[in-house]
Amino acid sequence: MDSLIEEINLKLKTTDIYDYTNILKLSRKLSKLQAEQSLHLEQSSILKIAVLGSYSIQSFVMVLKSLLSSKGIEASIYEGEYNGINMDILNKDSSLYEFCPTIVIILSDYRDIKTFPQILSDSISVDKCVNDYVVYYKSLWDNLSTIKGCHIFQSDIVLPLERSIGNLEQNYYFSTRNLLNLINIELIKNRANNVTIVDLDYIASSIGKKQWFDPSAYVLNKAGFSIQYIGVVCETFAKQISALCGNVKKCLVLDLDNTLWGGVVGDEGWEAIQVDPNNPEGEAYLSFQKYILNLKNRGVILAICSKNDTDIAKEPFIKNDNMLLKLDDFSIFIANWEDKAANIRKISNELNIGMDSLVFFDDNPAEREIVKMYLPEVTVIDVPNDPAYYVLALESASPFEWIQITAEDIKRSDSYVQNSKRDELAIQFTDYNEYLKALEMEGNVDALTSNQVERFSQLINKSNQFNLRTQRYCEAVINELLHDRNFKLLSVSLKDKFTNYGIISCVILKNTGDCCVIDTWVMSCRVLKRGVEHLTLETILEVAKNWKCSLLVGEYIPSKKNLMVKDLYTELGFLVSDDITFKTDKESNIYIYNVNILPSTQIYIKSKGNCFDGV
Repeated sequence: MDSLIEEINLKLKTTDIYDYTNILKLSRKLSKLQAEQSLHLEQSSILKIAVLGSYSIQSFVMVLKSLLSSKGIEASIYEGEYNGINMDILNKDSSLYEFCPTIVIILSDYRDIKTFPQILSDSISVDKCVNDYVVYYKSLWDNLSTIKGCHIFQSDIVLPLERSIGNLEQNYYFSTRNLLNLINIELIKNRANNVTIVDLDYIASSIGKKQWFDPSAYVLNKAGFSIQYIGVVCETFAKQISALCGNVKKCLVLDLDNTLWGGVVGDEGWEAIQVDPNNPEGEAYLSFQKYILNLKNRGVILAICSKNDTDIAKEPFIKNDNMLLKLDDFSIFIANWEDKAANIRKISNELNIGMDSLVFFDDNPAEREIVKMYLPEVTVIDVPNDPAYYVLALESASPFEWIQITAEDIKRSDSYVQNSKRDELAIQFTDYNEYLKALEMEGNVDALTSNQVERFSQLINKSNQFNLRTQRYCEAVINELLHDRNFKLLSVSLKDKFTNYGIISCVILKNTGDCCVIDTWVMSCRVLKRGVEHLTLETILEVAKNWKCSLLVGEYIPSKKNLMVKDLYTELGFLVSDDITFKTDKESNIYIYNVNILPSTQIYIKSKGNCFDGV
């Protein structure tokens, strides 16, 4: 059975998301197999999702579950009744609360809006009408937020085609179209941290509203949109859920010739490549460069992987004034004559990020096939022949779906770029400790504050390699723990002479009386081997002492991605323990540390001290 499920998952991964007949067929097969297999799965490993809709959701639930399975996420899905949003959410005795989902999807519809301003209503009346609906949606969110750790994916309202007053809809504040637009905007402004708005109106617009809406299907079976786009819609939600589970793409790996510019720089020279803004072809490549630059500015890491001579490949960035991208925009630049699969492995290793965090964009179909064959974890973009469509190709693939953007995300790319300067500094030293001193690092371990919760949650949910237990917590849960006297949440920040990293490590400690338990410890891989873990341990021990605990307890739960920290506790001086009291996973190991033993490791990070009360 497992092999059949794996085979179907592979087919779903490679099926065009617009091929709805094949997606439905594969989803039906997978659904039957999953129903049989569910009897043998550990319920603790299954993600609990509730789907509630104003329209029919049966096909949505089936396809969503299948697409999540193809991404390695097994889900148990609560399927609400047709038009049963209020019945499920506003009634605390409903089956929804008994199910206790981690994720709730709310599929709203423009037909939910029953009351509209009268024609010629003034702005005050319109704003009141908008506010009434926003208050209603907020009440739904507030009720769902009573479920511990619940994250809500709320669809926006897809604006309909019909316009009762024609073009005047765009000219009067009281119009139906403007009211729906205002509701969407106010939902964004009023959403809580545990709410993500999913932009279905954008998807419908990109497809075309005449194709999106199917009036016959709606009156026959209450379908909210054409069944042709069931794959597109479910994939949109699946990507959001996957990102919430920590599966995010971080780096865009780019080719050069006929990808960032027209022509072959080795043959034509840096001055003859096509990036002329007055030429249609050059304008297309510059448009793509501008899009890439925007990705970099939001925190996506950029890397070059090109078959070229290094010095020749760099010349356009240095000498051609029309280039929008510069060498400093790239965290790693590999130009040689080795195969690209090998070079992409180097990029993954040098950036210290997983292969599944990489996205590959190359105009050469042969190179793309090689990467697909030898590096299946890498996301490979299908690149069109016309560079004018490069932006749309990358946009349509939407690989960089994140749940939020923080200040640390914006700094990330620059911190990787500065690594070359750190490498140059390292060459000057034969003693690694002297190198650490020369970095002039400053770090602080502080009590988490409310304005840091978003970044704290993001780091916990995105970190996979330096993550000792791989437990995910949404912002709602973190806020609860922040005010629980039995927990202490620590944020660790770092800067050196080249980069201010911001918050790069998160710790959650639990007081059980005699023991201080390390519930969560994650750290960004950008700052490995700098001594941050030793600085953090010193503060953890201080918290344990203030709690009057005699033992510090750590648990390591192995995963496919966190092998780098399997020996962390023993390297820090912890002892392996046979005590199963704190064991939460049958595959985990428990470690203990005597709180009264002071660590002896030399730390080369200046600290202003701990800015918290310790209890």
